[in-house]
Amino acid sequence: MPEPLIELKNVRKAFGEQVVLDGVDLRVEQDLVTTIIGRSGIGKSVLLKLVIGLLAPDGGEILYRGADVRNLSRAERRQFKREVSYMFQNLALFDSMTVYENVALPLEEKTRLSKAAIRERVMARLEQLDLHDVTPKYPSALSGGMRKRVALARALITEPRIVLFDEPTTGLDPIRKGEVHRMIARYQKAFDFTALIVSHDIPEVFGISQRVAMLENGRILFSGTAEAIVASEDPAVRRFIEGGENGSPAA
Repeated sequence: MPEPLIELKNVRKAFGEQVVLDGVDLRVEQDLVTTIIGRSGIGKSVLLKLVIGLLAPDGGEILYRGADVRNLSRAERRQFKREVSYMFQNLALFDSMTVYENVALPLEEKTRLSKAAIRERVMARLEQLDLHDVTPKYPSALSGGMRKRVALARALITEPRIVLFDEPTTGLDPIRKGEVHRMIARYQKAFDFTALIVSHDIPEVFGISQRVAMLENGRILFSGTAEAIVASEDPAVRRFIEGGENGSPAA
């Protein structure tokens, strides 16, 4: 079995007396789309924030290419942060900045590229995502689906090896959700990145996922292919997939 790009081993996280993650083991394979599912409020977004370093685990290991991220040198940590990008649930676009300025911001903050080099890269990325016509506009003037594309352009501008998506279809209607799923699948192949997605869109998200992990009671209850989770006979898995968010029978 090949070494995973990212691996969590016995990862634990609590906030006060509330234990959120209680020994999570997860392998994220390179160049695949891995989706984490589970009920609301059980720690899926916390898991993403641990991976990217926005939160620190209370215990366990988070490995990147086999190395514990806590033991990386300063140069290795900078490289790790360049290779991982995050698409926030609320997109985190700055309303006071144009589309161009939003997408260029990570390059201005994290690189020493000249303004000309930044402009060349930003315009190329916007062209690839069919956003070249809206560069001077502000996020508030765009549709929800287009704002998602802007957020994706910003997440991809540093040419990351892995992109974390926290509920990328929140607030969208079923048609727009399908468009976002197809967008992620298309650009994951085009830009050759590894994707780790937190999603409630079951079973629709299975169509773009090569791996699925179900988080339950602070641990990974299931991890395998999308086909395997659909065929799983585990009662808790079946309740969640067939009953949706609360695990109760679907209407």
